[in-house]
Amino acid sequence: MRRICVFCGSKSGVRPAYADAARSLGSAIAQRGLELIYGGGSLGLMGQLADAALAAGGRVTGVLPRGLFSREVPHRGLSELIEVASMHERKSVMADLSDAFVALPGGFGTCDELFEIVTWAQIGIHTKPIALMDVDGYFAPLAAFAAQAEHEGFIAAAHTRLLTRLRGADEALEFLAAAERETTAPTGAELPQR
Repeated sequence: MRRICVFCGSKSGVRPAYADAARSLGSAIAQRGLELIYGGGSLGLMGQLADAALAAGGRVTGVLPRGLFSREVPHRGLSELIEVASMHERKSVMADLSDAFVALPGGFGTCDELFEIVTWAQIGIHTKPIALMDVDGYFAPLAAFAAQAEHEGFIAAAHTRLLTRLRGADEALEFLAAAERETTAPTGAELPQR
């Protein structure tokens, strides 16, 4: 695992804990020698996340559609800023660059990115691990929705488990590393014969 994609809000939210979590995750990613892949903005949780990773000496790559430059304000201090034509391309590039995904609190855009990557896992497009940093129970309603959809027969239990809620940056990164090792471990058929 070399690159972690983080989905998060372009706003900071009302609780200081959200920005604290973004800074903690950015620092933890850089301190582990991992690269941060994110939406490329300088505002809100996105900016806090990127600033913390850069301050800790990390490499940060942002992916931002040209049409959002007036709204999201590109971060000008990144290691690399990739300009793309659309939101669809943004999500595809971020997914292609990344080995694992973390969602922090955010709004519709964050949910859109998260649901697309979860759906892609559900239908077998990727096997990369996904974690939710559940700051102050932010994702509890989402977990309740997934449980209800599973109960009503719309989501399989295995797919409900794609939404793993974790408390902090270290716990999330340890979960992702363990899950990534599990998905890349050789099967019995691939083990060397002695």
